[in-house]
Amino acid sequence: MNTPKLLPWIAKRAGIDEELALKLWRRAAGESEGLAGCADSSDYYNLAMERFLALVEKESGVPSHNDEKRLSWMWRHNDRITKMGFIATENSYRLWRQHWGQFFNTNREAA
Repeated sequence: MNTPKLLPWIAKRAGIDEELALKLWRRAAGESEGLAGCADSSDYYNLAMERFLALVEKESGVPSHNDEKRLSWMWRHNDRITKMGFIATENSYRLWRQHWGQFFNTNREAA
């Protein structure tokens, strides 16, 4: 898998050099491939990013109680925001489908 485009930014924000960040990414990618069983799924990519950010935080010595400095918090928050749009769309579809079915069921009973 290619390295993420955010790798230099993450390294700079964590206060580590890019070479170390690249090594940590390769380690995280290898571990995630073993867990996910493949290297081309969204589950693999999410595992790899979470593991990478955990390794970066451990290497940089960021305290676990300081959310402003932790990169994994930002990653999980961004993931939640992204999923909220999909959840809202799915719920809207289900509501529309339910009402559509009720509309046609009432018309059939009247006829």
